[in-house]
Amino acid sequence: MTTFAEKPDYSLYSNAFGYCRQPLNFKPLESDADVVVIGLPFDMATTGRSGGRMGPDAIRRASVNLAWEETRWPWDFSLSNSINIVDAGDLVFNCGDQEDFTSRTEAFATKVLETDKALLSFGGDHFVTLPLLRAHHKKFGKMALLHFDAHTDTYSQGSKYDHGTMFYHAPKEGLIDVDHSIQVGIRTEYTKEGHGFEVVDAAMANELTADQIVAKIRKRVGDLPLYVTFDIDCLDPAFAPGTGTPVCGGLTSDKAMKIIRGLRGMNIVGMDVVEVAPSYDHADITALAGATLGLEMLHAWTEGKGLVKK
Repeated sequence: MTTFAEKPDYSLYSNAFGYCRQPLNFKPLESDADVVVIGLPFDMATTGRSGGRMGPDAIRRASVNLAWEETRWPWDFSLSNSINIVDAGDLVFNCGDQEDFTSRTEAFATKVLETDKALLSFGGDHFVTLPLLRAHHKKFGKMALLHFDAHTDTYSQGSKYDHGTMFYHAPKEGLIDVDHSIQVGIRTEYTKEGHGFEVVDAAMANELTADQIVAKIRKRVGDLPLYVTFDIDCLDPAFAPGTGTPVCGGLTSDKAMKIIRGLRGMNIVGMDVVEVAPSYDHADITALAGATLGLEMLHAWTEGKGLVKK
């Protein structure tokens, strides 16, 4: 019979505030973490419905539902036994100051990467990816981009701070190699001439199997360092209603997870999930999808880095 004294110290597992109950650590650079989670509560670059600034908090709350499973199906290893993860909370910046947010995001990410830790970021609107790419470029050089979205975000007519222009600016700044980058789930208008990215549009993605899509990704990316960015509106509104610019005809959450799992072994160097806007959500559907996709990315990253401990 197990006595009270022999039971594990449940206080070590009582945190319901960090992502997947991981410890909050506001000095992540000094930690022994392999991966740092950061929330980017920013939605001043939206063109549709605002509210993405509340995304990180909603994702963390939804992630509590994922924390009890020691070995996540269908992976065959324990993430918590394999890597150390800390949640650094949300980035602090001067309220309403887009330039300050941009510079602070890049500076924080740069410092994390300099300590050879990886970063999983939760937005916030999709603009947050641009300063993250700038930081990752300093560490890894030109990268391939795997971009899940309903929109290409390559529009040139937007403002300096716009969640639809990041991947117009990123190639011009030399941050990503368009010839090795691919977009999945696109189902809005864009100028195909000179676009550069390979596109697996939503209609195609819904016809192909996840394995077929993964094969296209692997062929396109090759062995380049890979940054993965997932705009939650890549999913159909049936699976992600809580977002600023929902578009019908998207992917299922099941197919998206299968594609992320197919990235195992690839040289993933950065990850983000963006555009969760919980005020438009129902029963935390979108927040749960965002939290789950982040967890799948962490598993794929861990296996790709050879850190699996069974």
